[in-house]
Amino acid sequence: MADVCLLAVDGRVATVTLNRPDARNALSSELVAALTRLVREANERDDVDVVILTGADPAFCAGLDLKELGRDGGPLKQVPSTPSGSPGRTRQLGRHSTLPTTKPLIGAINGVAVTGGLELALNCDFLVASERARFADTHARVGVHPLWGLTVLLPQAVGIRRARQMSATGNFIDAEQALAWGLVNDVVAHEELLPTARRIAGDIVSSDQRAVRAILATYDAASRVAGGEAWDVEARSAAEFQRGGVDPADIERRRQGVVDRGRSQV
Repeated sequence: MADVCLLAVDGRVATVTLNRPDARNALSSELVAALTRLVREANERDDVDVVILTGADPAFCAGLDLKELGRDGGPLKQVPSTPSGSPGRTRQLGRHSTLPTTKPLIGAINGVAVTGGLELALNCDFLVASERARFADTHARVGVHPLWGLTVLLPQAVGIRRARQMSATGNFIDAEQALAWGLVNDVVAHEELLPTARRIAGDIVSSDQRAVRAILATYDAASRVAGGEAWDVEARSAAEFQRGGVDPADIERRRQGVVDRGRSQV
């Protein structure tokens, strides 16, 4: 059986690839654990300065594995904790799993990035998108609550009104609209996605790494000065929502409707 997540290192750049293409790289418990482990490994390696996160075609990430959630609730069985302090440069991926990102993290979005996949993308420092990329927040359509920072990071990227629109409708936007809204930095031809991300990573490698990491940490700290409580608000809201009950059978019933709707919009 193929590994569900891959790590390759070349020229001080690590590429982490979500590798469940037949499931559109949906985040099963196994994939979340592997992703966390490999990003941590890349972060700790002395021969890595920059990390690129991408997916095996045709998708970047379709979010949490709804089949797994529909069977037993999956990660939603764990009520998220309420953070007591700033997470610093540690990107949250659920209660027991984090992405440590003291090093720059570039998202190379090769296809759809939906719900948890959109949150995963938002947790990158910036995004380069293939012309095939599509983005949507379908939390409300599935009947679950964001818990990986979407209500904080999506408004920072596109503005509060557009974020509300995306979350309330569950509608998809394409790569060009994502560029116009400020969600992604660049849109390139699909075959140029990883070469472009690697060129940008090479530019970062050529900078002073101590300064790069300090500046990015300062960006993170500054972003929390006025609205840092928003992370706590989301954690409390998600905990309250999940204590009210999340029925795996309801998620399973909604799953096919979300899939069919996404296909009609992509």
